[in-house]
Amino acid sequence: MKDVSFGQYYPVDSAIHRLDPRLKLLFLIAFIVVIFVANSFWGLLVCAGVLLGAILLSRIPLWKVLRSVRAVIFLVVFTAVINVFFYAGETVYWSYGVLVISKEGIVFSLFLVLRLVLLVLCSSLLTYTTTPVALTDGIESLLTPLKWVHFPVHELALIMSIALRMIPVLTEETNRIQNAQKARGADFESKNPVRRVMAFVPVLVPLLISALRRADELGDAMEARCYMGGKKRTKYKKLHFGWGDLVAFLVGAAMLTGVILLRVYVGGVL
Repeated sequence: MKDVSFGQYYPVDSAIHRLDPRLKLLFLIAFIVVIFVANSFWGLLVCAGVLLGAILLSRIPLWKVLRSVRAVIFLVVFTAVINVFFYAGETVYWSYGVLVISKEGIVFSLFLVLRLVLLVLCSSLLTYTTTPVALTDGIESLLTPLKWVHFPVHELALIMSIALRMIPVLTEETNRIQNAQKARGADFESKNPVRRVMAFVPVLVPLLISALRRADELGDAMEARCYMGGKKRTKYKKLHFGWGDLVAFLVGAAMLTGVILLRVYVGGVL
């Protein structure tokens, strides 16, 4: 859980931090679309170049952003293994029953792994450079048209903001409970996987109780302050688009155009 980057804001003054949160959310959506539109390594290379430039401009250490991949390393490895052994290609290196290792399967697995890594890195960069409050304001502003059909936009944005904020809090609480259980003789590093799973049972119960207690205290605090949701609430900080947002929009548009052209003229990964 130490590798979970969602909800962890990295406070530093940079061009990426100063961008409008609405634009960053739209850029994330566009980046995800572009990743799935890209059907060749050249397209993913364009996405990786844009993402690397954004990381450098954000002044966040590259190793800190890359560390977020460790949280989904099991999913990445599992996806790669499944595609390597079950993707039927023309150039077969080894086969045994339904298991097949081919050149096309290896190439396709590398393509999917790179796609997953880019997805995680871009999502992590968003939470590293945007505070939960700014994310809430950005989501609420983007979903404003839904208020016309009486959709609880403000409440939804608030729930997402609280959920993001609680991730690092629960991570710290888990580490605290785990250290307490270690002091009582719990073995979390056993080579037996069954014992390791059973050792986490005494951690989950107090963690669940702590999460429910925090939720109850938060609800009481909001009621004590007469919180009324989105009923004619004003904002201390109003969102405004600037020249930096325009540049970021043009970069995103150029990236999308470049990937579409590569898809049309270069072809697929296989």
